[in-house]
Amino acid sequence: MLDIGYSLSRRFPDPPQTDYRSADSRALRHDLFCGDVYLADTAADRELSTAWGWVPVLDFAWALCDIVERLDRDPRGNRAARPQHADLDFTESSDRMLFTRRFGWVDVEADWMARDEPPLTFNHGLLRREARDFLHDLIADLTDMHEGLADNVLVWDLQARFPRT
Repeated sequence: MLDIGYSLSRRFPDPPQTDYRSADSRALRHDLFCGDVYLADTAADRELSTAWGWVPVLDFAWALCDIVERLDRDPRGNRAARPQHADLDFTESSDRMLFTRRFGWVDVEADWMARDEPPLTFNHGLLRREARDFLHDLIADLTDMHEGLADNVLVWDLQARFPRT
């Protein structure tokens, strides 16, 4: 099983004067909602997580959904033997999460993992479903905490672009 989660940072709070209703893409993706994220393989009791406190969690959810779709561009889908690659770059560091799809399975590893540690491996369909659920659950949490965010057109577009499956 796959679990994707987050925690918001107390060290990097959002500016109190923020108008979430009109926040632009840059603010939503890079300046607001900082914290940490994780992907966990609950069956194997293994986790890949950040511990920096400054990761923009909405951007992570957004980028993860984009990556899952990018890994599905081969028309052969689960029958595609050629590996498909995508990287998730963290803006304030040189660290990356690396995604490799072979057939219907996605290996997830990160620059900060030990060299001898095997990647986390998830079914592509499960990763798509969980990434989209994570995005929608995160948006629900953030809109409960921040007045006006639910009225932001970019948030509407994001939810429409990646509906729950």
